[in-house]
Amino acid sequence: MSAPPDCATAVRPAAPAGPEHEPLLSVRGLRVSVADGSEVVHGVDLDVPRGSAAGLVGESGSGKTLTCRAVLGLLPAGVKVTGGAISLAGTELTALRDAERARLRGTHVAAVFQDPASYLNPSITVGRQLAEVLRVKAGLGRRAARERAVELLAAMGLRRPGHVATQYPFELSGGMLQRVLIAMSITADPELLIADEATTALDVTVQAEVLELLSELRRDRGLTLVVVSHDLAVIARTCETVHVFRDGAVVESGPTRRVLRSPRHPYTRKLIDDHERFGIARVRERSPR
Repeated sequence: MSAPPDCATAVRPAAPAGPEHEPLLSVRGLRVSVADGSEVVHGVDLDVPRGSAAGLVGESGSGKTLTCRAVLGLLPAGVKVTGGAISLAGTELTALRDAERARLRGTHVAAVFQDPASYLNPSITVGRQLAEVLRVKAGLGRRAARERAVELLAAMGLRRPGHVATQYPFELSGGMLQRVLIAMSITADPELLIADEATTALDVTVQAEVLELLSELRRDRGLTLVVVSHDLAVIARTCETVHVFRDGAVVESGPTRRVLRSPRHPYTRKLIDDHERFGIARVRERSPR
């Protein structure tokens, strides 16, 4: 297990003061350990202001996904939070019982993950599955849920949404499936949406379309976004702020444009250097201010 990076080298911005800057999501000193007691997340601090888009970037195993799963209350078996605090809209999540955490998922915080097909029943049409989520999360009747399901599929940019609703998951492309999952995630108008490697398996064109959809949902619905990716280009395209993870700790945080232009931590500089050949220099210019 990798040792945590030297805290003396981690770069963190000064925390803003005043109630107007209170974040929707605040993580303080988060520690996560596996079954044998080994710590894999080492005192993570991060704030996500309401209505903003924050990126979590780092290599596989850096702790970004476990941090998000701790927020969601969906850590794998044998993995648990062993220290710190997680606050969502002023509610301390680590103090809640499992049933209370489950009620928050979907209604206040939702997530979309990398492999949408694994979250859908292959023997049931996507429209019926979406309608069932609407019945449970939004309390709609059967007919209203079917109609709302088609409306949501249309809002996701899917052509012929009525026809898509009648199709099974295996009949849809990866990009279409991801749009269906995003529709399911926003059925109850959550405040926070976590996109964990949600575009990793998609080709470049479809990836750009899904990222634009997430940005539109943020603008139109007032969503707060947390985008998790190993790809700096994805973060640069979507997020105003970025938190760089390495070996279970945040080593640098700040505005995306500043971090990409003037990285302060050696690991951040290495990530940028590694991405240069994939066009990160061009994306830098389009990163949110």
